[in-house]
Amino acid sequence: MKTLIRDVTVITANERNQVLEHADVVIDGTEITYVGPTTTWDENFQQTINGVGKLLAPGFVNAHGHAAMTLLRSYADDVPLMYWLEKKIYPVEARLKREDVYWGTMLAIAEMIKGGTTTFVDMYFFMDQVAEAAEEAGIRAVLSRGLVGVGPEADSGLEESKEFCRYWHGRAEGRITTMLGPHAPYTCPPDYLQKVMTLQDELGVPVHIHLSETLDEVEQIKAEYGVTPTKLLQKTGLLKRPVLAAHCVHLTEEDMDILAEEDVRVAHNPGSNLKLGSGIAPVPDLLKRGVTVGLGTDGAASNNNLDMLEEMRLAALLHKGSRMDPTLISASEAIAMATRESAKAAFLDNVGVVASGMKADLILIKLKQPHLVPQHDLMAHLVYAAQPSDIQMVMVDGKILCQDGKLTTLDEENIIEQAQQRAINLVQADENE
Repeated sequence: MKTLIRDVTVITANERNQVLEHADVVIDGTEITYVGPTTTWDENFQQTINGVGKLLAPGFVNAHGHAAMTLLRSYADDVPLMYWLEKKIYPVEARLKREDVYWGTMLAIAEMIKGGTTTFVDMYFFMDQVAEAAEEAGIRAVLSRGLVGVGPEADSGLEESKEFCRYWHGRAEGRITTMLGPHAPYTCPPDYLQKVMTLQDELGVPVHIHLSETLDEVEQIKAEYGVTPTKLLQKTGLLKRPVLAAHCVHLTEEDMDILAEEDVRVAHNPGSNLKLGSGIAPVPDLLKRGVTVGLGTDGAASNNNLDMLEEMRLAALLHKGSRMDPTLISASEAIAMATRESAKAAFLDNVGVVASGMKADLILIKLKQPHLVPQHDLMAHLVYAAQPSDIQMVMVDGKILCQDGKLTTLDEENIIEQAQQRAINLVQADENE
């Protein structure tokens, strides 16, 4: 199907941060084939969308999360990370069933689509269920089975990951790609990471890992190995592979130099890091070194939403305030982090920018809103003022997944009912033990 989005303002999110006014955008099937001045078209389009008074932008790429943790949203708030994990989250996760993960993921996908997210990067359990949910919904997904190298599922997890990657990589018309997901250096010791690297050599997929999220983690690794988590990963050889490292809050100058030298991609999760009291990642210092930094929400159990508009705003404001420098992380940089740079972080080269030849993963925003007037700077509006309710349309691969706030591929009411009941059952079982 050929679609024309007519006379729209476009935030391209390209390297020049271009904003195009009175532009036409043509989509042929799954790809963008034209982005340029409004013109007279002789050909017929199956669908024409009026872009007057609207803003077109790339869909957001959520570079790190655990989708099914929507079932634990608001279950364990206002506590430190390790207590949160060991006393609250892990006990409930031990009872998760495949169907729970499916419906928790569906709830996350529904929320993400309505908020303008067109791609999500996920690490969790029962990843076949996550992939099935993504395939049904029509969203793009980069998926990895979480691996823990110190428990009874260490070796079976590797085998599951192998089967998962072989089956799902490139499926759903290419919308699903895969990674290997060793959880973190403190749960995956060097000998286990060697096994992960052996599998990575075989499969050729990237690696997704948590890194230096808390001071406790850093001190634990230093006490056991005498080096920082980043240095440990370098010594193991893991960083010679394509790596997406989530969080990266507590880094030394040497750590940041290593990440730059090894071309490690970083997923910045400002909302989750703030809520868990983990700290503030040195994003301006990473950017100065040329490190690719994308944005993620983390799971809804530690955020508590999957709103990439909010993460953009936090990323822009947090570093200005903490360093008392209003020039840090401009609006254009924040948009790039949520789109183009997040796509790079996820090792995707065909999304995150509105340009000819890119996938038609797009959002359309209504500008005639009191909080978006006057329109002096639309990039600033998108970062500092826009709300999810302003998003009129969400498209992935040229297919509309949300129109006027209504999901087109999912039964939102049923998803909410299923997720609510399963979450209650999980929590009640935990409280009764």
